[in-house]
Amino acid sequence: MYSIGTMSKVTGVKVPTIRYYEDIGLLSEPGRNAGNQRRYDQDGMEALGFIKHARDLGFALDDIRALMQLNGDLGTDCAEADRIAASQLANVQIRIAKLQQLADELERISHLCDGGNGGQCRVLTALGDHSQCTGAHG
Repeated sequence: MYSIGTMSKVTGVKVPTIRYYEDIGLLSEPGRNAGNQRRYDQDGMEALGFIKHARDLGFALDDIRALMQLNGDLGTDCAEADRIAASQLANVQIRIAKLQQLADELERISHLCDGGNGGQCRVLTALGDHSQCTGAHG
């Protein structure tokens, strides 16, 4: 049996987050000892590890809940797990494309500065006037 502190240390999930996962029903509420302290079993540790890894991969809590409901019956629900994972991959690829657009624009803006003190900073001017941007990034 594990205390909430041990669960936190082992998984790297902060104690308030573990409590939050319990509150929203993502993590089963554990039993309590005579001192009314939470005590998690190995299943709780594994579930929290699953949640942590899925969050690290950017999955939304609702998607994690859906994936956890599939757990144990993957033979029949593997297509749904694949659909959720593919959707998350598509979301990540969209974010990467947007971040690349941001990087390109920031690189362009950062090269506007000639290092002078001519009274007007071209970087600040570019930041203040969105029409000077070469692409959409908002």
